[in-house]
Amino acid sequence: MTTHRLATIALSLVLITGSIALAHEAAKGRNGGLRVDAGNYHTELLVDGTTNVAVFLSDVDDKPIPAKDFKATAILVIGGKPQRFALTPAEGSKLVGTAPMPVKPGVKGAVQLTAPDGTTAQGKF
Repeated sequence: MTTHRLATIALSLVLITGSIALAHEAAKGRNGGLRVDAGNYHTELLVDGTTNVAVFLSDVDDKPIPAKDFKATAILVIGGKPQRFALTPAEGSKLVGTAPMPVKPGVKGAVQLTAPDGTTAQGKF
């Protein structure tokens, strides 16, 4: 089985089990995107129908966290297929990336975070 196929299967399982396991539904974030829990953080996914993707980080009290030392990967289902791409720190609490094709609001997927201390977390949308 190819690595791509394994990644597709793994993402499918994450999406299925993630929707069951979420303690609460995604909330509207302060920037207008969907905000979900990601371990000790909140991640807010903001897409606008273009290839631009932004994720805003905050703590559990919704206070913005500087994104400068975070690493992140978005895995979003676009055009019926999981698309994986890097998110890099921008100003303030913002991580940005460019999807391989336009991303519509309401997209399903996940954002994998690696914090400055090396811990990892995942926000599922």
